[in-house]
Amino acid sequence: MSNLNDNDSSPPLEPALPELLVDQHVKYIQALDTKKNDLEYWLTEHLRVNGLYWGSTALHILGHPDALDKEQIVDYLVKCQHEDGGIGGHIDHDPHILSTLSAVQVLITYDRLDAINVDKVVDYVVSLQNDDGSFSGDSWGETDTRFIFCAVMCLSLLKRLDDKRVDLQKTIDYIVRCRNFDGGFGNSPGGESHAAQVYVCVGTLTILGALHHVDADQLGWWLSERQLKSGGLNGRPEKLEDVCYSWWVLSSLSMLKRRHWIDAPKLTRFILESQDTETGGIADRPGNIPDVFHTNFGICGLSLLGHPGLVAVDPVYCMPRHVIQRIGLHSDKH
Repeated sequence: MSNLNDNDSSPPLEPALPELLVDQHVKYIQALDTKKNDLEYWLTEHLRVNGLYWGSTALHILGHPDALDKEQIVDYLVKCQHEDGGIGGHIDHDPHILSTLSAVQVLITYDRLDAINVDKVVDYVVSLQNDDGSFSGDSWGETDTRFIFCAVMCLSLLKRLDDKRVDLQKTIDYIVRCRNFDGGFGNSPGGESHAAQVYVCVGTLTILGALHHVDADQLGWWLSERQLKSGGLNGRPEKLEDVCYSWWVLSSLSMLKRRHWIDAPKLTRFILESQDTETGGIADRPGNIPDVFHTNFGICGLSLLGHPGLVAVDPVYCMPRHVIQRIGLHSDKH
């Protein structure tokens, strides 16, 4: 008698979904500041404040907000603020808008914004706006749409978007000029569309109530095309998938109300398979070495996907949603 299953055309069953290694990730992040004998520790000194944001945010989303010493963090960030109000990437490093925003995000998350001079932070951010509406990253004048988003988000978090020294309409106009024929955005007018630049431009327009400048269907299509057969997302056509785009693409689709345009189960699997089961942490893709950058954005991506057990993340500010609500901002209304 022939086997009744011989003609069964059912697709093969997917292997069980890996579990999220919460305890390993917490230990991985806690151990990052103990590796002072590693060359990498010193080569990334300029990213220390940014790394503190990535690590603390991941811990909060994992539901372990007290895994790091809050007072030690606050004392360290206070030492990174300069006389002009800007905050450097490490003690005695020049101030930059990237590290300034990271410090503000960390201090607000821990409810310790009182520890720094907020008025001077605002002065510093305002001083970086250029005549065309863009913002420089620091006093040396490099411009990038990332810096615009950092500046606008910083002022939004500090409730100082109404500062009359800032021309927000010029900023909106500049962002619109960075939009391309495919619906995406670049790092400057004429720059190639890139998922990370899409996030910062869409985020800026969302905060400023100007999202109507975006063709949501066209951009949503471009973003959904970033998903590859592995389930992972890339930043632009013909590039490899990378866990960090789980955040840049998903958050943008969330703001556009089109998050359902990607295959969520396949992306979830890709992120979970990028975990290091021995050391903890998440890499850019399965089999690679983990780092705190990809760990944070992988966990935040899982939160956006509604993965069980995770604290909800805000798709605009990349901070715990309850923190954003606590300070009176409600970006999820957009």
